[in-house]
Amino acid sequence: MKLFTADSVRQADAFTILNEPISSIDLMERAATEAYLRILKLIKKEDKILVLVGPGNNGGDGLVVARLLLENRFNVDVIDVGISENYTPDFQINRDRLENMKSSSIEQYRIGSDILSDYTVIVDAMLGSGLSRPIEGMLAQIVHEVNRSEKRVIAIDIPTGLMGENNAENVRENIVKAEYTLTFQFPKLSFLLPENEAFVGQFITLNIGIHEDYIEQTQTQYFLTEKQDLDLQFLKRKSFSHKGTYGHALIYAGSEGKMGASILATEACLRSGIGLTTALLSVSNNFIMQTALPEAMTFIFNEEDQIQIPDLSVFSTIGLGPGIGKTTIALELLTKLLEDFSQPMVFDADAINLIAEHPKLLKKIPKHSIFTPHPKELERLIGKSPDHYTRLFQTAEFAKKFEVYMLIKGAYSVVITPNGTFHFNSTGNPGMATAGSGDVLTGIVTGLLAQGLSPFNALRTGVFVHGLAGDLAKKKKGELSLIASDIVDALGHAFVKLKN
Repeated sequence: MKLFTADSVRQADAFTILNEPISSIDLMERAATEAYLRILKLIKKEDKILVLVGPGNNGGDGLVVARLLLENRFNVDVIDVGISENYTPDFQINRDRLENMKSSSIEQYRIGSDILSDYTVIVDAMLGSGLSRPIEGMLAQIVHEVNRSEKRVIAIDIPTGLMGENNAENVRENIVKAEYTLTFQFPKLSFLLPENEAFVGQFITLNIGIHEDYIEQTQTQYFLTEKQDLDLQFLKRKSFSHKGTYGHALIYAGSEGKMGASILATEACLRSGIGLTTALLSVSNNFIMQTALPEAMTFIFNEEDQIQIPDLSVFSTIGLGPGIGKTTIALELLTKLLEDFSQPMVFDADAINLIAEHPKLLKKIPKHSIFTPHPKELERLIGKSPDHYTRLFQTAEFAKKFEVYMLIKGAYSVVITPNGTFHFNSTGNPGMATAGSGDVLTGIVTGLLAQGLSPFNALRTGVFVHGLAGDLAKKKKGELSLIASDIVDALGHAFVKLKN
């Protein structure tokens, strides 16, 4: 799914009005009706609802929602926050429609009146997504009162005070804290960044029929990955294929006391559909791997002798880093692998930490390799960022400079390409914030890359499948008790769901 900036969304509305064609007032009715239908699922008949409206089209959406609720005998009041009398034409039309109903009137907000205490639900339709600077004055005071009321808040399109993209200079206490945000057609970029979770709550994207030609023809650098966006040709297998058909990966992971990292990454790699997987291990850890995963081959090095690596020409790719530590031996092995292998590789965890500590190694990174750091590992690599929005573009600069694919992990993990596009992921849940989850991801991505997927598709698909497996595991084990091996166990089901 393409994502658009607030400016582009306004252009999308205008394009739809011109080319569907549809009047602006009818497009507002369509959008607000979708919001109303979703609100019905979030409220109870006994709720007392307050709709706060501003003078623009976001306020107009709120007026439509209020009218539809009143028509269905909900207890609803509407208050104009009174920040301006410069009402948009569509707002005024919907104001007249509402006031023509016998049971309704629109009052003006009175700051300090404790009026919010009378309600159980507040619908925020004060300001839309066109905000370009922090709110202040009377509106900021109203926002403070809404947040202090601790009522359930449902925001229409975007919480008042939040900007659609960059909130680095915003005043955070002047932003409405919503429990739900009902956004139109496309999630806003700011919804996908962790610093804005407290304001957005759970966002729900409503399809309001923006013209498909605009979506197809308009360029963007932001995307939200859904199943239909993935290239799933790799799921089709030929009858006369064999294990040599589907690639051979080398996994360098784990060390004394951290062999779980190696087992998780190696098993996830095997479960991804790869033909062959070899684990690079110290002699003391070989028995653990051979017992835990008889399907994996091993190549053994002795930490007390001259370190040897296998013949790398037999491998399609290498995944390395989870649990290897930052020892002299780990650095030596990493260096040897970089010097002897020229195809894209997958770097995670301590491999990234070692590269950050020895930046000369960056010159040896094969082009189009993949980095999957967690936030602290990323910080060691690219430096600190004042906020997550800035971090996106710092990471993009690194991706461009070294011609690599980067992943920023988290809710809506984002794949960043060397050409500066951002692909947010739509699968996964908080239960996956558990030890070893990243090791599983490394194995999946390595396995897909070894099967011949492009680095971009291997990373984007791997992140999606990893999250999907986590969602399936959550259904069986619950969010709180989810562990990394549950994600591995659910991979088979996840690939079946992708195929169907």
